[in-house]
Amino acid sequence: MAVVVKNDNIQIERLELGPFGTNTYILICQKTGASVIVDAPGEAKKVLKRLEGTHPKYILMTHNHMDHVGALADLKSTLKVPLAAHSADAESLPVKPEQFLKDGDVISFGEVQLNVLYTPGHTPGSLCFLTGNYLISGDTIFPGGPGKTWSPADFKQIVESLTTKIFILPDETEVFPGHGDSTILKKERQNFERFSAKPHDPNLCGDVVWLSS
Repeated sequence: MAVVVKNDNIQIERLELGPFGTNTYILICQKTGASVIVDAPGEAKKVLKRLEGTHPKYILMTHNHMDHVGALADLKSTLKVPLAAHSADAESLPVKPEQFLKDGDVISFGEVQLNVLYTPGHTPGSLCFLTGNYLISGDTIFPGGPGKTWSPADFKQIVESLTTKIFILPDETEVFPGHGDSTILKKERQNFERFSAKPHDPNLCGDVVWLSS
């Protein structure tokens, strides 16, 4: 467990869980103790332990891939709070969401508001969650590149998501991805600009790295 953000308004904790080392994020309103969980890759007991002393309000899913959902059923049955995801990814989730999220929605817990960004490409229903200068990005963007895509059309779509939803955010935005460590948006935008300045195979997809693909 690592506390990656802590100020007067919000605390964000990252737990690396499950067989694939996937990140769960717990966001806590410092003024009310209200909390939300973003993604549920595994080890539900560890998540529940970190939630003690808080008031869970939602489980939010960035997307439906199996390495993000291993603890979802256990967390849902124990916490009995609404599960929210994008409708395009809902059918593949092990638990049916009560709430379908779309671009521009706002999730409120305590005095904290999370803005929902719809960022398809890695999956048809990928979402990111933004509060202040903190972005929970799922598998849409990582340090050095975008999330994995499975076709040239998917890659084109994730680039469109990044350019229209993510790279327009302030330089100082901290990005917390679904795997690994955080990054700063200014650095990622600059790397993307270097990538965009070069010609590329029109069939490019898969695990793309901005500076070497």
